[in-house]
This record gives sequence, structure tokens and C-alpha cells, in this order.
Amino acid sequence: MPTTAATDPAAEQYRPLLHYTPEQNWMNDPNGLVHHEGVYHMYYQYNPFGTRWGNMSWGHATSTDLLSWDERPVAIPQTFNAEGVSTEDIFSGSVVSDATNTSGFGTSENPPLVAVYTSTYTSAHPALAGKQAQSLAYSTDDGQTWTKYGGNPVLDRNSSNFRDPKVFRYDGPAGSYWVMVAVEATDKKVVLYKSVDLKSWSHLSDFGPANATDGIWECPDLFALPVDGDPNNVKWVLVVNLNPGAVAGGSGGQYFVGNFDGTTFTSESTDDFNAIPPGDTIGGFNNGHYDEWEVGHQGGDPNGLPWGPAPAQGTLPNQNTVSGHIGAGLINSFGGGDHPVGTLSSPAFTITKDYVNFLIGGGQHPQAPGTQIGNQPPPGYLLFDGFEYPGTLSDAGWELTGDFEPTRNPSTVGGNFTIGNKWINTFEGGPHQDENRGTITSPSFYLTDTRISLLLGGGRRTDGQLQVELVVDGAVVRTATGADSGDLNWQNWDVAEHFGKSAVVRIVDNAGGAWGHLTLDHMVLGSEPAKPRSDETTVNLVVNGSVVRSTTGSNSETLDWASWDVREFDGEQGRIMVADNNRSGWGHILADEFNLSDAEALPRMQEHDWLDWGKDYYAAVSFNNVPENRRIMLGWMNNWDYGQDTPTSSWRGTMALPREVSLISTAKGPRLRQEVVREIDSFRNTSASYTEVARDLSQGTSQLPFSGELLQIDATFLPGTAERFGLTVLGAGTEATKIGYDAEKGRLFVDRRNSGVEDFHPAFTSINYTPVQLIDGKLKLRIYVDRSSVEVFAQDGSATMTDQVFPLPGADDIATFSDGGTARLESLTITPLNQAMWR
Repeated sequence: MPTTAATDPAAEQYRPLLHYTPEQNWMNDPNGLVHHEGVYHMYYQYNPFGTRWGNMSWGHATSTDLLSWDERPVAIPQTFNAEGVSTEDIFSGSVVSDATNTSGFGTSENPPLVAVYTSTYTSAHPALAGKQAQSLAYSTDDGQTWTKYGGNPVLDRNSSNFRDPKVFRYDGPAGSYWVMVAVEATDKKVVLYKSVDLKSWSHLSDFGPANATDGIWECPDLFALPVDGDPNNVKWVLVVNLNPGAVAGGSGGQYFVGNFDGTTFTSESTDDFNAIPPGDTIGGFNNGHYDEWEVGHQGGDPNGLPWGPAPAQGTLPNQNTVSGHIGAGLINSFGGGDHPVGTLSSPAFTITKDYVNFLIGGGQHPQAPGTQIGNQPPPGYLLFDGFEYPGTLSDAGWELTGDFEPTRNPSTVGGNFTIGNKWINTFEGGPHQDENRGTITSPSFYLTDTRISLLLGGGRRTDGQLQVELVVDGAVVRTATGADSGDLNWQNWDVAEHFGKSAVVRIVDNAGGAWGHLTLDHMVLGSEPAKPRSDETTVNLVVNGSVVRSTTGSNSETLDWASWDVREFDGEQGRIMVADNNRSGWGHILADEFNLSDAEALPRMQEHDWLDWGKDYYAAVSFNNVPENRRIMLGWMNNWDYGQDTPTSSWRGTMALPREVSLISTAKGPRLRQEVVREIDSFRNTSASYTEVARDLSQGTSQLPFSGELLQIDATFLPGTAERFGLTVLGAGTEATKIGYDAEKGRLFVDRRNSGVEDFHPAFTSINYTPVQLIDGKLKLRIYVDRSSVEVFAQDGSATMTDQVFPLPGADDIATFSDGGTARLESLTITPLNQAMWR
């Protein structure tokens, strides 16, 4: 059933007043963006029946100024069969003005608008179930009503992931025809086709994979722009949205700059994955040997696993495809699967440069504080000979009850990370495995020290049915249970209060079912606690015997650059230790190309060109047919990581502000500049603007005597001695959205970790960064604030960040801040904005 909208949408807490939202229900990607007869048409992915994704149809809204939108009836609904079952969902696409009626859907006097969209055929479709193909619909009444073409689909590749056609008219040296830019989403490939009538299509070329490829590719666009406004210097921009795998996590958009000759797009901005920062090599692993690196593996594995006898050449058996490494070899601890563990250590080297750079991938298991990579017991007295008895537990004075039999105890099998050859395993200690029940009780001993450390694995219970107990004076004074794991790890009991007393250890197993057993080994009575064994998959820098830097993988088989600032260790000896100490999922580590350098290696994601560096700018495409050759883009202001869970009420999904894009010259070549369309000027309430005088920003936060939730903020800063500085908006008490600059790293950031409501999804809380160079030592910002979002344009739009936020009721405070020193506020003007929607 359709969701019932509030009587006054503007009264809903998070309803934006400047950005487009449907009055009710779910909205995602903008589709069919076109200017026609003085009107901007925005179609979009829409669910007419609820506030989450589904029932995909094309919604519709119109505007004459790109900001005040009137919602229209559903334009192209999903298709149903005679039984009322959906057979076709209407996915993303584009609309063109067929001015010369090449399609034949209109007349020369009344040419049609033609929508080219993806038909996603459901399991109920009689011929194309599960497939995606491109279809047409046409309108002869200025985009108000639409007729689906009877010859659909017009382009079918027999694919389940062929979608999101953006069509435009090409007029150039190669001729004059329609060009379709679509994607094979899971192949990370853009596919280009041509047509003279929009009905019959022939293949032109493919592009990709390139640059960011961690997610599926979607919603492409291709258009030409003059560089610096010079009509004699034109480049083409190819936009590719992807999900997940964007720079801030989840969904986002990247772009390429290059040339299009009517057939093929050639990128001039594809990043060189094989570039290594200049410097001194510590380990490159490309000659078939580990050279002087020390190979360590648990138990003296005869095959040297997990590392193997030589560096891997790429992907190992049963491993997903490994990518991102450079040269002929790399460190890959997937040898033998995730189970084998070990360390790999470099020779010592003198730290003579500012950074240690390396490529890393594999499992995300960081090094926990206070843990050890090995399995070293603490100093002290080994109780019960570590169970290395020459006979049975009964022979050594232990009492067994229930299912536990002397001949089965101690055990010699079961459990990982045991020490020696024998231990207690209640799975093996009786005939019924996990269904064994009974107790195993030690001889008495005296507590002559303050701590007992024990290696324990097996099942976890909290009801007393499965635990190791310390019994003093007939009372249970300490207990421990497992972690539902075959890996034994150290636990510690503080027994100082019972010093000098007699005690026994009792293993209680009255549990059945999965993990209905315990594994116990190596109990030490001493004064120091055991360090738990780490489950890390890490690359570590060791200086003076201590780990001073540690980096883990990201649960990815794609390696990317990591960098450590090591200036504080200049002149000291260090070594690299790669550790695989994990036997669970993603229990392996990948590493390659270690070097000392004066240049910091940035993650490849930060080297790519992104439409936006925030979390909430996706599926951005441009309008067709805009007057004055303006290129105006519109994106969905949301993220698929959490988009269906945002805490809005009668609707879900928002469009970002429309942006005019241009190409400007940079040190990297022509790159996009973005600014909100000039039409926003008519919504600026300049008579109510607030201007702050230029002043120094002393350390701390200073609230301004001005507030608001619908604003344009223009500010210019100088870093001074500050480490970080900037503004907070939509504040209330300790909660606010922080927009700032990290002077040391040269990065702009939006921090929404304390921005109001953040707990609706674990992926929402974030701090996002983008590299921004100061110009003449200054940072210039333009920020648009609209109730539940911030859009930040830095250095005249050379970098942008877009983030949703969900502030507390009434949160509209604005403040400046400076951390670690004094910054300079050179100028600040805050201009209220008038409502464009729901007036």
C-alpha cells in the first residue's frame, strides 16, 4: 500500500527545503534528465508502494529553475502480466529529444521525447527471466505520459547485468548518430553502441576495467567539455558510478578525462598501478626468492606454509583473484588456505627517509593491544607438568566422573595452539564427543603465587554447564569458558586473595550440542599474566624490539598502498614483520613492494578522480539538451550501505543540489570543477546575511551569534599554527557536524561521528577526507546546509564532499574551531536560503 504522506511535508524533521524529495515513498537514481521546451524534467527510480527499494518505476518531477520541483504522476510504471504479477522492472536510463523524429515515434511537427531504459525482467517473464536489456518508451505530450515501444527490448546482450543506458546525440568527424553508453556491471566495463533510429544498435567499443573496480560499475555518462572555456581545446569526460568501492566507502562516482572519436573513448587519466614511490627497496619479491627475509611457520611445516618456499606469483589455489601487486612476486599467506600461520621478517635496515611504503591486502584482523604474536607462556611454575604425563590423568591423581575414561585422558588430538603433545579435550575424553558429560578434577596444589594463566579453547557457555573452575575451600572462586573456537588462547585468573591456600582445578562439561566441549592446556602459576595470543593479519614495523607501527588488510584480495611516517625513528634500526596469526575467515595477509621513501604513497583510491569525496553522492548523470551548452549534473544524495535505513518518515531518498561542471587545467591535467547551478542565487536572502570580522581562532570552539538550518556559508581560512580548523554546523550541545581541514595532511574532512542520530546503521558514522591544496596559503569553502545534509565545495569547486546528517531536534548552532594552535579566519559570510520546496 502507498505510504501516507504527512499533511505538511515541510514539518517533517529531516525533510530538506532546498533539495528534491518525493512527497512520499522511496526514490533513488536520477533518470531521464532532459531540458525540453523551457522545462527541466527529472525522472528517477521510484517505488510507488513503500519507503524501501522495490517495484521499480520511473517517478517524475518538473522545474523551470532546477530547484523548485513539481512532482508529477508516475511516468513509466513496472509491467504486470494478466495475473497481476510483475514481469518487468523499469531500471535506470535516459531521455533524449528526438528533434528530427529519427525514431518515427512522433512527427516532424511534433517530435517525441524518447526514454531509453533498462528492462529488468523478473522470474515471471515468459522469455527473458533474470535478464537485463534496453528498451524504449516515447512521449508526444512533452514528457507527461509515456508509451512503451512494442518492439522492446531493442538491445539484448543475453546478460543479467547490462544496464543504465545514457544516450546522447553525437555530431563529429565520424558522423551524426545516437550513442549509447551503458555498463556490464559485474565486468566493470562500459559498453558503447550507435544507432540512427534509437531502435537498432551496433556495437562501437568497450572501456574498462580501470581505476576503481572494487564494486560493480553503474550509471555511466559521457560528454564533452572545453578546457578552461577554450572551444579549441575540448576533452571528453566519462563518468562511472560504482557500488561498493567508492573512496568514502559504499557507493560513489569516479570519472575519466580523455578523448572520444565517435567510436572509442581513450582515457588520459587512468592511474598507473605499477608506479612505485622513489626510494630504497626493502623487499620487492620479484626474483623468485625471499632473499634474506626470515620465514617462520608454526610447527615446522614441511612446505613452509603459509608462505611457501618462494614468493607467490599471484593467486593461489582456491583463492579469489589477487590483484594490485606489482612485478613477478608478492607475499601471500593463503598457502594451504586460511589455516596455516606464521611470520615473515625482513633483515634489519636503517631508517633514513620519512616514510615506509608498501602494498597490503588480505584479512582485516588488527593487532590488539597487549597481545602476542607467539604463544609464549608467562614465567612461573608449570602446573600438572603441562599434562605431559607418562600415563593417564588417573595415574597422576586426577578424578574423572561421568563419561570420561582414564585411557582417553589426557588427549593428543583436537585444538589449535596447544603446547607440547598432550592436553585435556572433553570432546576426545569420552565416547560421545560433544555429548560427553562429567567432571575432571585435579589433585590439590597450593596457591604459592598470585596468578594462574591457562590455555583454553572449545565451547562457550554462560550457565555454568561448560567451564574450568578453581575450587578453594570447597567453593568455586574462579571460572573460565571457551569462545566457540578450536583455537586455544590464554586466560588469566588473579588469585592473590587466596594466596597460600590449597586448591583444585575442576573441568565441568555438562553441555551437549555444537561446541559442547572444552580444550585445556598449559596452566602456569606465577606473578605475571599471560599475554593473549593475537589473531592478527598484519604488517608491522619493529624498532628496538617493539612494534611501533601496524597495519592490517581490508578483507580484500586487492592490494593497495599503505604508508608509515617514520621520521621520529630517523637513524634507528628497524625491521618489517608480516604476521599471519589467524585461522578463521580472511585469515591471511598479502604484501608487496616495501620501500623507504621521502614521498608518502597514497592509497590508489585517493589517486583516482572522484565526483565527490563524501558518502552521499551516487548515480550522478547529466541533463541532455540544456541551453547554452551548460553541463548540469544531478546525483542521488544517499549511499547503498545504509540508504534504506535512514531515519526519515514518509519518504526515503533525496537528490543532491544540481551542479554545473566544467574542466579546468590542473597539475594532473584537465579535471572537473563543480558549482551549484547559478539559479540558486535567486534563493539567497542576502538582506539577512551575517558577516564575521577577520580574526584569529584561538584553540577550542567558539559559537557564532548566528544560527540556521538552511544556509549558504562562504569562508576563507589560513592555517596559522593550527593542526586542524574549520566550522561546525547543525549543532546542539556536544553534537554537531564538523567541517574542517587537517593542515599536516592537507586534507579537508567532514566528521559526522557526533552529528545527531547516527545509530540507525553501523556504516553511517564516519569521517571522510579529500586532499585539498591551499591556494596562496588559503582554504576557501562554500558550504550548503539544508536541515539533513551538508554539501562542501572547496577551492571554487575543485573538490566536493556531500554527506547526509540527521541532527537533533532544533540543532542549528554554528561555530568555528581550531585545534593544536591558532588559525586565521580571513572572511566568513553566512547567507540564509529561502525554501525552494514545500513552500
